Amino acid sequence: MKKKDLDGKKFEELMNELDSIVKELENGDADLEDSIKKYSEAMEIVKVCSDKLNNAEEQVNKILKSDGTLEDFNVSDEPQEEEE
Repeated sequence: MKKKDLDGKKFEELMNELDSIVKELENGDADLEDSIKKYSEAMEIVKVCSDKLNNAEEQVNKILKSDGTLEDFNVSDEPQEEEE
């Protein structure tokens, strides 16, 4: 499956596909060539899932300021004063 096709799928769908491939590989019934093909497909899915998770993490780590702009969310012990 091409990366472009994978990018359009939801994270949960990709995880289900990955789970299915892992079960097929664990079953051990596939020949070597098919196993290598399945493994390569799984690695492509893992890459896309990783990208989706990184993107989600970046979005979660942003906060919306009162003027409607986004800024990085930083946790500190001291309260930060808003610049005006």
